[in-house]
Amino acid sequence: MKAKIVIGLGAALLASITIAAIAAVASLRLTPPAPEVKFSALSGETFSTSELRGKVVVVNFWGTYCGPCIKEMPKVVEAHRKFSARGYETIAVAVWRDDPERVAQFAAKHALPFKVAIDSSGELGREFGNVRVTPTVFLIDKNGKVLRRYVGKADWTEFHQLVERELRS
Repeated sequence: MKAKIVIGLGAALLASITIAAIAAVASLRLTPPAPEVKFSALSGETFSTSELRGKVVVVNFWGTYCGPCIKEMPKVVEAHRKFSARGYETIAVAVWRDDPERVAQFAAKHALPFKVAIDSSGELGREFGNVRVTPTVFLIDKNGKVLRRYVGKADWTEFHQLVERELRS
């Protein structure tokens, strides 16, 4: 009888380990790479997602006409100031519906301390999975994989924890 119980426990342990391994592999596959896109910043600078590898990157799709985006922008600025010296990059992408002049005025008025790009054709939003709601924030790890996508209001406590963890890795 004892032998059957031991064998049963061993089989259960093996099954648990197998399930855990499958879940770990599946979770790796669920972390998609960020799309390879070129950004054009208001400053005239152009850069691509691949040029940002090695940094933790936030790509924030927003609009000057979007109340929640404007309300959230101080949190984006706060995160940038907190983490930028440690290998963190912020790109605020104004969506195609926005007026580039209004975006430039907003960026200047609020002295945004990060890169501001304009998605004038909507291509960046399409490449990032058809962004339709603003704000939409993507947190990208040092290897160019999307760690988290926030649609609408972000959980900034969780966001800061994820950034801290990734910067330490």
